[in-house]
Amino acid sequence: MVTYTLTAFQEPRGVMRILQFIFAICAFATTTNFSNTVSLQNCDNTNSTRSFTLEYPFRFAEKVCTPSEGVVKDISANVASDAQFFVATGVLSLLYCVFIIVVYALIDELYKNKTEIPLADFMLTTVLAVFWLSGSAAWANGTSALKGVTDPIDIRALCGNIPQCGVTVGSFSRLNISLIFGFLNFFLWASDLWFLYKETIWFQSRQTTTSPGV
Repeated sequence: MVTYTLTAFQEPRGVMRILQFIFAICAFATTTNFSNTVSLQNCDNTNSTRSFTLEYPFRFAEKVCTPSEGVVKDISANVASDAQFFVATGVLSLLYCVFIIVVYALIDELYKNKTEIPLADFMLTTVLAVFWLSGSAAWANGTSALKGVTDPIDIRALCGNIPQCGVTVGSFSRLNISLIFGFLNFFLWASDLWFLYKETIWFQSRQTTTSPGV
């Protein structure tokens, strides 16, 4: 019969894992489920209306107009590496949370008694915290690039400021939310390090050497 304990989830380290699990899903889901449409109306003197969609992994090159001089103008962006790193960090964090939650629930006594397990937990959490910081920063740069290349003013200028050229771009609010979740995840993983550090032999040895009467 499998026995489990919820003791760890009455402590900060267990509560933090649950929060990390939830916010990791929110971070990569808001990125992979994002879709935005850019509509171009009468931008090439043919009275045509065209549109293209921005979606994960955000790699595109689209013709936007053919001005009077007859040269085809297009816009392009490739921020797939930034987006994929951010999403991969979220997926890895999700999987690790599932794994460590199972460890806390099923073998928490072994976790506390075997010094290597808390050390591994601490170090892997450190790595993922660094991933969240670098991934969120990279994705912030990628999001900024997407907004810049689809800016209506820049597109009209690219097309020679044709008077009747109308450019409509959808909202990027969901990507902004994904960035908020990304940096929030960094905060959660970084702040969890203190609680995990207290479980390690490093902290316990220090407490022993500084205890009165020792």
